[in-house]
Amino acid sequence: MSKALTANFSEKLIAWHARSGRSGLPWQGNRDPYAVWVSEIMLQQTQVATVLERYPRFMKRFPTVKKLASADIDEVLAEWAGLGYYSRARNLHACAQQVMTEFAGQFPSDPILLEQLKGIGRSTAGAIAAFAFHERAPILDANVKRILARLFAVEGGIQEKAVNDRLWGLANDLLPTKAKDMPVYTQALMDFGATWCTSRKPVCLSDEKKCPFEKECQASRSNQVLDLPQKTIKAKSPEFDCDMLLIRSGNSILLQKRPSKAIWGGLWSLPETPWVAKSATRKNLPNLKDLIQAALPDERPSAWGKVCKVVNQGPQIKHVFTHRRLWIQIWEVSASRSLELENPNLRWVPLSQLGRYGLPQPIKILLQGLSLARGDDLRN
Repeated sequence: MSKALTANFSEKLIAWHARSGRSGLPWQGNRDPYAVWVSEIMLQQTQVATVLERYPRFMKRFPTVKKLASADIDEVLAEWAGLGYYSRARNLHACAQQVMTEFAGQFPSDPILLEQLKGIGRSTAGAIAAFAFHERAPILDANVKRILARLFAVEGGIQEKAVNDRLWGLANDLLPTKAKDMPVYTQALMDFGATWCTSRKPVCLSDEKKCPFEKECQASRSNQVLDLPQKTIKAKSPEFDCDMLLIRSGNSILLQKRPSKAIWGGLWSLPETPWVAKSATRKNLPNLKDLIQAALPDERPSAWGKVCKVVNQGPQIKHVFTHRRLWIQIWEVSASRSLELENPNLRWVPLSQLGRYGLPQPIKILLQGLSLARGDDLRN
């Protein structure tokens, strides 16, 4: 390890941030640990442009940890709709309740205690501690891993424990000595990875800008910039088919709450059949009784058969998840009346009230088309 680089890294990075770092982001300069925490969780797996739009709205609706903890989970999921990775929203709600009950509504400053909270990993705990409490705590998100792997030519897959442990060691060694520098240093580290030391087009491979670490970066000196960190070859994403029932009675739609540990966990969606491996051929018009039996196996198929008389083939929706692709065939069913429901996870919801429910984004778009056709709007 270069002693000179280790000694001067934080100073050079902070100086770089003063010239070229991002500024004016709504969560920057905020020492409220609640606001920092929400921004850090929202920025995971979500583009900054999207968070710029959604973060202020979320904070307006849930301005304090107490407000978030006391909110109904459906309200939180409805506000999170469209941001994806819905376990983040469930963990936010659970963590807020944990802070209220275990820490009297105050986030702890110790990163070790922060890491014990629901949904907060080591890097997020470090970010909260650094930004809100000026603690000398390292972070190690994907951007930082890339910076360190290149600077110090760290070989091996970053998912490997030995490699990850070495990166954490480097992250800790490079921290500024003064605690007061932690917020700007941590922000600079995030910005440098997001805007300069990027995955595909780092500035060192162009003639437009000069990297402040060009002379010290071992990947640059050995012409390995795009080779580090070493990438894992991903298997082709599997593809699946499923059917969803859009059962409509008057101006109400039948929604079903998804299991908390399933994909789209805790959201309200349309009743669906089990996923099966994608097939080249699909039925044009399956039997309605079979559809209901497959999508609502715990319900009374004979009772549903009496009120559901018409089924039409609706649109087919392709939805891409991180590790799989799903092809959804919508079947539009007209019900003569709203059948009484005993299952609390089933609910007849008027089109005018759909905005109160957390819906998967493709289903929200589908149902919004129905709502706008009659003058309602699902948008919160």
